[in-house]
Amino acid sequence: MKSYITIDEILKRKHFDKTEVVAGTAGINRQVKWIHVLEVTQVSHLLNGQELILTTGIGWRNDPLLFLSFVKQLVECNVSGICIELGTHTTVIPPEVIEFANLHQFPIILFHHEVPFVEITQDIHSIIINKQYQLISDLESYSQQLNRKMLDMNNYEQILEFMQNYLDVQVISMIYDNEVKFVPDLREKMKANLLTKLESKEEWADTSIARQPIQILGGKYAELIIVSNDKKLTEFDLLILDRTATALAQHLLRNLYVEEKRMADESEWLTNWLEGEYTEEIIREQLSFMDPKVSFKGGVVCVFNLKIQQKMNSTKLDETYYKLLFRNVFEQLGFRMFSIEVNHHLIIILGNNRSLDDWKDRVSEAFGRINKADSTGKISLSLMKVAVGKFVHKLSEIHLSYQTAKETLQLQDTLLNENKSYFYQDLHIYRMMQLLKRYGNLEETINEYLGAVIEYDHNNNGELMSTLRTYLACHGSKQETSNKLFIVRQTLYHRIEKLEKLLGKDFMNSERRFAIEFMLLAYDYLTTSETAVQLQYKV
Repeated sequence: MKSYITIDEILKRKHFDKTEVVAGTAGINRQVKWIHVLEVTQVSHLLNGQELILTTGIGWRNDPLLFLSFVKQLVECNVSGICIELGTHTTVIPPEVIEFANLHQFPIILFHHEVPFVEITQDIHSIIINKQYQLISDLESYSQQLNRKMLDMNNYEQILEFMQNYLDVQVISMIYDNEVKFVPDLREKMKANLLTKLESKEEWADTSIARQPIQILGGKYAELIIVSNDKKLTEFDLLILDRTATALAQHLLRNLYVEEKRMADESEWLTNWLEGEYTEEIIREQLSFMDPKVSFKGGVVCVFNLKIQQKMNSTKLDETYYKLLFRNVFEQLGFRMFSIEVNHHLIIILGNNRSLDDWKDRVSEAFGRINKADSTGKISLSLMKVAVGKFVHKLSEIHLSYQTAKETLQLQDTLLNENKSYFYQDLHIYRMMQLLKRYGNLEETINEYLGAVIEYDHNNNGELMSTLRTYLACHGSKQETSNKLFIVRQTLYHRIEKLEKLLGKDFMNSERRFAIEFMLLAYDYLTTSETAVQLQYKV
């Protein structure tokens, strides 16, 4: 099915029975989408491409150079061919024009007698319009048949089979970037060769290959590809591909909703899993019951605090929407997602299906994709507190990942922006501070090391704390420190002398320096915490 006619087909129509193709015979299979009568020689602005031109040649008469210029413009505009009526204004086709037309496979067709251009245009246009109407009609019929069949389809492969039977082409679907289906099925070697071709740039200009991305929830979820072995793909083939991709997207989205509903029904089991009530054997048995193909290589828990996000939106968040979005992204990156919502917190267990080495990079990439994928503006990770717990190799230890994720979420309020991280494993020293604060007297320890400096700044409106930070960060380089603080050397020397009096002359010795740097971080940790008590220092 096509919405155009070829020059070869036109030559079989009325008024073309006595024509002569004098040049460009290799191009008589070119498509014609419209007939256009032209008698002027400057035509570039009048053409859209794939027209068949009718002319008497009055524009150039017997000027070979003007004639050649005219034909060159037609070729540059991707015109399909030209029909010239000989006799009245043109009697001969110059050899240089014929040579140029042959070189570019541009058909030049001659009428050796007067013909009615009006009747020719009416005849060809009626064929083209009827073809377009038939194309629309057949496309609508295909869509209706596909929609009816989708009511009884159990899996997306049946959609692929339906399109394959209709178009008689090779159909390929790629889902999650790792699930590839061929309809009809091929030998492994043929599959590998075809996939290699699809990955190369060579197929971009191949008119026997067409591909259509399938977008779900703002992100690329899959790709549908058709390959023709014995013909060029037509406009109708591409429209069928587009309609099928839409139907496939609807089917996959419906499956995602069904999966999410099933996971919601299993929330009690997930709660017990998070609380560490199951053994490794029981967990794997339950997961195998849910999906026999599941075989996780460890896992990790992510906790999303949705309270801030909900406050920023005037309407209630669509819980199913963001769960589906998260599931779509995480599963493309090699995780199986299980979710449960508790007190404005979305808790996600990510079972790892791929290598252990890059799990953190993949989770980070998922967060980036989620921010980009949500075109509705419903979700912004910048408006959520997000925490990723400790990665565990045994599924029975998921409760440890959950506990560390909650600890990381609490730490988010105590960190400066430059030190914040989603991941528990990135918060090494802050985890130590949390333990010291919980089980020791962190405030007194800070006061022991830094109290004199803080007191001096408080009483004298001084800059010793900032000088100390910078001096330590510059590894004791006075020139670099003075440059960063925008002060002269003499001022810096005076401040360092004051620090030596308050901290001791050995404050830059390795062990003492490490303790002071640790206490500076601890001071920031306490003073930036939402729940920290204001430190009081004796004067």
